[in-house]
Amino acid sequence: MISLDDPLAIIRHGVDEILVEEDLVARLERREVLRVKAGFDPTAPDLHLGHTVLLNKMRQFQRLGHHVMFLIGDFTGLIGDPSGRNLARKPLDKAELERNADTYRSQVFKILDPECTEICFNSSWMRELGADGMIRLAAQHTVARMLERDDFEKRYRSGRPIGIHELLYPLCQGYDSVAMRADVELGGTDQKFNLLVGRHLQETFGHSPQVAITLPLLEGLDGVQKMSKSLGNYVGITDPPREMFGKIMSVSDALMWRYFELLSLDTGPRELEEMRDRAEAGAVNPKDCKVRLAGELVARFHGAAAARDAEEEFERRFSAGMLPEDMPEHDVQGAGAKGVRVANVLERIALTGSTSEARRMIRQGAVRIDGERIADETMSLPQGAVHVLQVGKRRFARVRIC
Repeated sequence: MISLDDPLAIIRHGVDEILVEEDLVARLERREVLRVKAGFDPTAPDLHLGHTVLLNKMRQFQRLGHHVMFLIGDFTGLIGDPSGRNLARKPLDKAELERNADTYRSQVFKILDPECTEICFNSSWMRELGADGMIRLAAQHTVARMLERDDFEKRYRSGRPIGIHELLYPLCQGYDSVAMRADVELGGTDQKFNLLVGRHLQETFGHSPQVAITLPLLEGLDGVQKMSKSLGNYVGITDPPREMFGKIMSVSDALMWRYFELLSLDTGPRELEEMRDRAEAGAVNPKDCKVRLAGELVARFHGAAAARDAEEEFERRFSAGMLPEDMPEHDVQGAGAKGVRVANVLERIALTGSTSEARRMIRQGAVRIDGERIADETMSLPQGAVHVLQVGKRRFARVRIC
């Protein structure tokens, strides 16, 4: 039997808050098998590394002997989670949600143990609830309480519209916890309000309130906004091995430590602190640390052989003196819906003297993005993207499109 100190330390590692920790401690002391829930709305077909912050914690709960429930929000996805939004989400249609949900079921088992995982769909109980049940559910909360949410309050004060359906989202997520009899719910820091609604509704329905555990949101490759496929700053867990390796190697040294903390299952907090101290003291090259992280993540999703191949390919293309240690970094502002053209980026960061020179260099095959030669002089880089740009043999820069 695992001692109390060990599981509690494992659960605490990397989390933002545990509400209420005393409740968690009491359940661990009673040696209860906890029902651990985390929900994912299938708003895009692929999971990315930002999702795996929660999945890693779920895997830790599995290793501690608890029951994990992976919830696919095929009903709540029709509403669209308003958390952290300054505008209403565009609801997805049912067919698109179903296609995305199918991909989630296969992808999560790259991390979770399929023998110890229960896959749930919240449409199975939300549709049974019906219109009269939804009215009774809505009666358990007030508009004033909903407007305590930071994002709702900001939109209300600024005059931005808040749809009635958006107010229903936290209630539906909270009711998921009732239907699933969750003991623990995991979510990002932007989900704190929704998780606490779940505690409130469970008490209303006569259940013991769940423990709400929030985890930090993982920044995307730009190091600024949270990882999101819509922003293009993501690393998908189904990305090809070489592409995944290259994306991770493109992150800044500062962001690398954040990725280690939230994504690595092989590096404990003490070892991570020692590695960071040695890197800052100059005893270890940060690039070597980044190679270690990239190799671990590629191996997790594609296997050890693919990780070795990706590293060898990266070294062949970028190393052997080709990639300078002191590469300049630039943030390129003002990306629109279509991003920023590469030719404009090259001129703005002074890798070329003008956009016309940039286009000429592209036509001549002298411009590379992440080691790949490009030929389309009208090519654009999307907002949120992070790339290594190269002109000729000696001009390099790491660029974030903001």
